[in-house]
Amino acid sequence: MQDILNTIGGFLGGILSNPIVQLGFQFLLLYGVILWLAASYWAYRDMQVRSDNPVLPYLAAALIVLFTPILFVFGVLIYRVVRPPEKIAEVYERNLAEEALLAEVEAIHTCPGCHRRIHDEWIICPTCRTRLNRVCPTCSRLVGLDWSLCAWCGRDFERADRPVAEHAAGGSGRPSATKPVVSVPAAPAPAAPASGPLWGQGQSAPAPKPPRAPGAKPEP
Repeated sequence: MQDILNTIGGFLGGILSNPIVQLGFQFLLLYGVILWLAASYWAYRDMQVRSDNPVLPYLAAALIVLFTPILFVFGVLIYRVVRPPEKIAEVYERNLAEEALLAEVEAIHTCPGCHRRIHDEWIICPTCRTRLNRVCPTCSRLVGLDWSLCAWCGRDFERADRPVAEHAAGGSGRPSATKPVVSVPAAPAPAAPASGPLWGQGQSAPAPKPPRAPGAKPEP
């Protein structure tokens, strides 16, 4: 039995003492060291794209280095567990997608009364009859209810009727530009011509005679 073990040990010793085998072991050791350093650099670069903290990439690389070339695989596994789940670019793209979706939702106009979808050019909501817009009396374009003036023609809705109201109330303070009215004396009425004798003061005119019947004789 001892002879068998000695034979096996001598055979293995001869193989290990072979220069080619020793060179192969040296290449394997060098390959392991390269993988160890490459894993440390990968952890450093991966943490840079996942966090804005300038210290975390160095800590990730130190974690791989501390596990030595023999146990660095366990360091890589631990790093993959504790690293941030999303990259900075992925977070930025997700925020842009959320903002775009929110902008699309805000672009959809809804009625303030019934909260149903409405068209931009509607004046009244057909569902709840809530007034949505109004028409400018000058340019006949739609304007908002909260607009103080028309953005198309510049009409001021708040001061449009103020001069008329002040003129009607007489509070403008400026002299009136109306022309003075000149009164023209009326012409005297023409006197009626005298058709009989003038009667003196205190005398009354004779009463008119009644009409005469046909065929009757005239009175003296």
